[in-house]
Amino acid sequence: MTNEKIMLWTDSERNVGSGSAVGTFTSCLPAMTWYPAAAGQGRGSIIICPGGGYTHKAAHEGEPIALKLNAYGLNAYVLDYRVHPDLHPSPYQDARRALLIARERASQNGSRPDRVGILGFSAGGHLAASAGTMWDQEACRPDAMILCYPVISFGKSGHVGCRINLLGESATKTQIDDLSLENRVDRHTPPTFLWHTADDAAVPVENTLLMAAALAARHVPFACHIYPHGAHGLGLASQYPDISGWPDACVAFLESLGF
Repeated sequence: MTNEKIMLWTDSERNVGSGSAVGTFTSCLPAMTWYPAAAGQGRGSIIICPGGGYTHKAAHEGEPIALKLNAYGLNAYVLDYRVHPDLHPSPYQDARRALLIARERASQNGSRPDRVGILGFSAGGHLAASAGTMWDQEACRPDAMILCYPVISFGKSGHVGCRINLLGESATKTQIDDLSLENRVDRHTPPTFLWHTADDAAVPVENTLLMAAALAARHVPFACHIYPHGAHGLGLASQYPDISGWPDACVAFLESLGF
């Protein structure tokens, strides 16, 4: 069904209290919306995590991205994940559940269960990278990551606002290091496509460079595109002719992986 909305958690899972294993549900009732491609039978699916600093989800990084992927024959889901005041691990748990559901639903919607990727912008890139580096069972490991001007580190080059919104004001050094995702890359991290602008004034390009260096050190396949100029939060970047080709490069990368 076109644009079907799928709730991630059952009523009983959401109502078991703040001490539950799936956290609190203050900011939203997590869901994902299905965008099947007209030519998507037998193709992969991508879960899209819009950015928004872990306070909201930017609309231009959701449905327009799904429709663009559909035009390439790729199926998509747009994830409505929890944000502040819900803290870690709530957003991660939503992304993890979304990957499991997308894989389970593949047989009924005709997509490939072994080609489920995750794509994120800015803070959504941090969430996507969390899913790709913190997975605890094969079924919730993305088959590819696409990280668009992502927040990666909560260290020197990190984004303080995202860190506070995800971990709270009193995060310990251990928590900060654990959620600085360049520290979590290993040889099982999925193949990754990254892009950023060199003069991004909101999320420093060092975030992408740290991730690329970590992937290279562990021999994980990746592609990294750094564009000289461009503001943060570009989405499809249609107003930037030199950047707007990133979806072409991204899809070529995904197709090389069997998507």
